[in-house]
Formats: sequence, C-alpha cells, structure tokens
Amino acid sequence: MVATKRDFTLDKIRNIGIIAHIDAGKTTTTERILYYTGKTYKIGDIDTGTTQMDWMAQEKERGITIVSAATTAFWTHSASFDSAQDKSSGQAALHRINIIDTPGHVDFTAEVERSLRVLDGGITVLDAEEGVQSQSETVWRQADKYKVPRLCFVNKMDKLGADFLATVKSIEDRLGANPAVMVLPIGVEQTYVGNVDLLTRKSLVWGSDQLGAKFEEKDEIPSDLKEKVEEYRHKLIEKISETDDALLEKYLAGQEPSVEELKSALRRAVIAYKLVPIYAGSSLRNKGVQPLLDAVLDFLPSPLDIPPAKGINPKTSGETERKASENEPFSGLAFKIQIDPHVGKLTYFRLYSGKIASGSYVYNSTKNIKERVGRILLMHANTREEIKEATAGEIVALVGLKDTTTGDTLCDQASPIILEKIAFPEPVISLAIEPKTKSDQEKLGISLKRLMEEDPTFTVKTNHETGQTIISGVGELQLEIMVDRMKREFGVLANVGAPQVAYKETVSKEAQAEGKYIRQSGGRGQYGHCFLRVTPKPRGEGYEFVDAIKGGAIPQEFVKAVEKGIVEAMENGILLGYPMVDMTVTCYDGSYHDVDSSEIAFKIAASQALQSASKKADLKLLEPIMKVEVTTPSEFLGDIIGDLSSKRGQILGTEERAKATIVLAMVPLAELSGYATTLRSMSQGRASYYMEPSHYEEVPKNIVEQMLEKSTFTGRVSAQQ
Repeated sequence: MVATKRDFTLDKIRNIGIIAHIDAGKTTTTERILYYTGKTYKIGDIDTGTTQMDWMAQEKERGITIVSAATTAFWTHSASFDSAQDKSSGQAALHRINIIDTPGHVDFTAEVERSLRVLDGGITVLDAEEGVQSQSETVWRQADKYKVPRLCFVNKMDKLGADFLATVKSIEDRLGANPAVMVLPIGVEQTYVGNVDLLTRKSLVWGSDQLGAKFEEKDEIPSDLKEKVEEYRHKLIEKISETDDALLEKYLAGQEPSVEELKSALRRAVIAYKLVPIYAGSSLRNKGVQPLLDAVLDFLPSPLDIPPAKGINPKTSGETERKASENEPFSGLAFKIQIDPHVGKLTYFRLYSGKIASGSYVYNSTKNIKERVGRILLMHANTREEIKEATAGEIVALVGLKDTTTGDTLCDQASPIILEKIAFPEPVISLAIEPKTKSDQEKLGISLKRLMEEDPTFTVKTNHETGQTIISGVGELQLEIMVDRMKREFGVLANVGAPQVAYKETVSKEAQAEGKYIRQSGGRGQYGHCFLRVTPKPRGEGYEFVDAIKGGAIPQEFVKAVEKGIVEAMENGILLGYPMVDMTVTCYDGSYHDVDSSEIAFKIAASQALQSASKKADLKLLEPIMKVEVTTPSEFLGDIIGDLSSKRGQILGTEERAKATIVLAMVPLAELSGYATTLRSMSQGRASYYMEPSHYEEVPKNIVEQMLEKSTFTGRVSAQQ
C-alpha cells in the first residue's frame, strides 16, 4: 500500500531540518534517509552529481547545497512506542517526515534562518574529526532563537582522526548543550562497523549489506566495550531521570526505570530543550542512519507538541495565537519563494492552523491584500505532487500567489493574525553589474527582481551618479552564484565589477541644521522649510525618525515628505556616498506657505538640512568586521597570525583540535580580498578558513583620509569640497 498524505494524523507528522557546517554531511545523510524510507531507489552521490536534494546545476557542479530543498518521506520502526493501539495491532505506526536539507555555507545563511523559523525539530550533523565548527555554532544559535528541539548525529565515524567522545565534549563546551549520549561506536576509523544502543544494550552492526539497508541486531556487546557501555548507560539514565520527578524518585529508590519510561521522559526533555540525544554513524558508508530516523519519531516533536503559533491581531494590535488543529481559523507563514521554470512562482508555506484548498482565496494580513491559491504541491526537491487540500502542521508549496513574499502571513480574513516575520542578515559586499547588450538590459531587470524575491539577503539598487546597477549580498560566493543563475536561467549576459565592501556612514555627535528651499518662478512657486536634529544611536540599531512638530508648524502631509527626503539623502550618503545608519533624525520646527508649499519642496529642504546637520555631527565611516576561523597545521601558525595582524585583524585566541590549530580572529572585510590564495601559498595549500559577518566598526581615520583622497582623485565630489 502506498501511503498518502491523508493517512496521517498530526501526531504522526514530523517537520525537521538538517543543519550543519559545510561538508559535515547533511546532503549525504538526507540522501540515505530518502533511500532507506523508500523515497528513492538509488542512493544519490554528491561527487557524481546524482543527489536528489542538490538539484540545481550549480549545486551539482560545486558539490555544495545552495538552496534549502524540501521533501517528504515515510518511516516506521518496530520499536515504535507511540500509542497502545499501535502495539495492540502488532504494527508500528507509519509516520510522515517532512525534511528540509539546508545549506552549510555562511553565504546562504538566509536559507537556514527561514527553514528553522517553520520547523518543529532539527538534526545537527557534525564531523567526527572536526567536532563543532564555526557554522555549526551559527546554526545552533539560529535554532536556539526559534526554540527548535534537536538531535545530533556525529557523522564520518570512519574518517581518519574521528573521535566520538571528543565531539560530544565539544557539543557540551562550544554549544552549551546538555548531551544525552544514546550510542557508543563499535570500532573507530577503518574498523567502525556500528553502534551499541545504550538503552537496549544491543549491538547494531552494518556490513553484510553494502547499501546499509539491512543491519544485524545482536544481544552481545563486544567485550572491550562492556564496561564503557555500563558506565555511559548509567550516566544516560541519570540524565534522563533528572528531568522527570517520578523517574528520579524511582531511580533514587534503586529501581531501574523501564526502556519505555526512559524514552517517554527523554521525549519530553528533548521537546523542552533540556537534553540533546547524540547518535553516531557514517552516512557515506551507509551506517547508523536508521537509528537516527527512529530517534526522529521517538524524540522530536509533532506539530501537536510545539506551543501554539503566536502573532498580532492587526485589528486590535493585541497578541493572539493559533493551535495546531484543522478546526482553528486558517493561518500560516510563507517562508521561501522559488521561481520554477515549469510552474512559475512557488511559495513555500507552513500551515500552523486550519486548512487550505486549491482554487480558494486567502488573505495576506502582512500586506492587507487577497490572493488566490491556484494549486497546492507537495515537494520532493524539484519534483512535485499535486494535492487538493493541505491541513495544519504541513509544509507545502503554493502556486498562483502574485504579491506574497518571504515572511508574509496568510490567514482567514475573518480572524486575521500577523505571525512573527523572519529577520535576515544585512548585505556586507556588493558589486557593479551592467548588461552587455541592449536586449540584456530588460532581461537583467526581470532576473534581478526574481532573484530578490527568492533571496531576502540579495539586494539591488542603482547608483544615480554613475548609472550603475549595484547588487549586494552576504558573501562573494552568493553573488557569484547569482550572476551564474542570471546567465543560465534568464539568459542575461553581463559585465561584473570587482566585489566592493558595503561600508556605512553614521554621525558621532548631536547636531542640528536648517533646510530651506524657495524657488520663485512665474505662477506658483516652491516653498519648503524645516529644522532637523541628528543624534547618534548605538551600533546596529538602525535609523529612527521622530516627528516633534508642535502647533502645526508643518502640516502632517509635508512631515511625511520630510521623512522621505531624509531617507533618500541617507541612502546616498554624505561622506563617501555610502548609506547612513544608526542615527535618530528629529524634525522639530519649520514653516510652510499656503500656496507654494509642495511635497517635492519639503523633500529637497529635508535633504539639505540633513546634509548640513550631518557635516556638523562629525561623520564616521563604518566597515563590516568578519569573524574568521583559520584551521592550520601548527608549523604555519606564526605566519598566519602575523598575516592576520597585518590586515588590521584582532586575534581572539587559538585552540588545538585533533592535529590542527584553529586561529580565531576579527578582521575587516576590506582586508580579506583574495585571502584564500594568500592562505594557500602561506601553508602549502594545507590550511583552510571560514568567515562570517560579525558586526560593523569605525574605520580608522588614516584609512578614511586615503579613501577621501582616492574618491576626489577619481572625480567624485568628497564631503570636504
């Protein structure tokens, strides 16, 4: 019998994500899950470009995940303890698992952020030799932010230098998690064959079946592991009992709780973020994946186990919530837009409550518009299955929505709700792009609009002074992929400039100025007049406009024009033409003319006032600082630290991991151009590095002066002229 989506009650659904550092083995693990659950009949391989989940041409070529891919699989296991009914029928319950495989590269962190926002549980994959790496920490913090219960899978147990217990220790130290070790590996590196399940004291051994679909379950434990198994089993029971009062009483009284009781208590502890179960295996060698799937069913939450979705009622501005039930009013979150060459715009959607039918109208409460749902699709990477209806707890793709974007709430118009939006990192790098021919001009505009819809961290603006189109993102790789996609998917041929750092400008003290725009010509003239005060704000707090006009000195419609003028002037910058941030602008006085005042006059006056006030407020240039982690053999350590210091880097420390040394540093992005090549030549190609945006900091005065000189030299009007 083929399972259909209707066969599943909410308690039999799991919405999970697979998250990790680059190359920890997320996609390989997902491919094994698809094979063992019968979703695919052949194991996909990253090296040969035959994976199901990495379906884009760029993903197959580079062997990395770029976009998060969703799929649905079905799984059951004989040890299922979900309900007495399952047991009495002698059958374990079949579950539906919706899986999202996310990218590991920091340039595509938005994909992880939006996936975690809508998932109920996660599997964090770790490399047994590397332990917890930088991006593992980043995605772990993202999962903490959205309170996502998770399991850890220590992958690559067959790799040279693999160390299961050292990885568990790094989970505890670097992630601050409370690990519950569920298995101990049998063998290590080339001798790794399977695990001992600590709860059941059974040995699970792979080897007879090359594809790993079958494994042996043995009652005897290898003699060299017996003592260790008892020691770690005792620790596990103690940890689980500490989370449950009834079990703790039993345990302290000297009675051992049953496996069923321990599993039930562990499930509650995982859902409450008290414990993180740790499993081990080697996805590439097809070992250890099935127990991980069992753990997904046993310990990760169903939509019923997570708290109701909270949001704001736009009518009353009060907080409201939706329970995971199809009887509640319909609500859900659009978390990803994808342009599909066959069906057009796909909106990935998580239903939190109620149900949705194809052909129906839905209300977009974020934008206050109605949209029609043409079709509803169940996704499997880039293939799809059409369904007529979807209910609470499901993740589907909707076709036909025109104006809905990432982070929008769709709901029932009679019971509106706006769910929490998704926050994305700011772009830190940009480059100029221009079409090669006239026919590419139009196609460029269309392709950029589509790509912006798909990726909220990808932004486009036009530099009015030079007429260039500037694209920005969170990393060079992301921009490289976007340019490649323009060429392949949209047929756009374009010339691309060198990557530029996304500097920002701000003020460092309070100042005020007057802006007056008067133009008298025959007939009606122009009159705009305002006083502005600029005040610095703490780093990262953005821009705020304060309307402090008293007694109608400027009518309300012109105050809005003043704000528009300020925003436009801030976008174009004053010192070196970079956007302005982290400041409060207060409009506190002004005057108007009954006939001559207009919106455009007040916009110009506001722009003049902002420029004057900012020049008095000691303008500063801000630059993005990157968190850099270099992994190197210790003999190159001195050279690498010296080089980072010469790049204005601040060395935070070093730590030993396996046979390598890790250097942690904060380095300005402007100094890191071509760092991959520099590092390779310094370390005979043996060192690697990882970087992610950290924060913005002031640029030293001498460097600002050099930049001002250069901009004057290249014909740009500097702020001093």
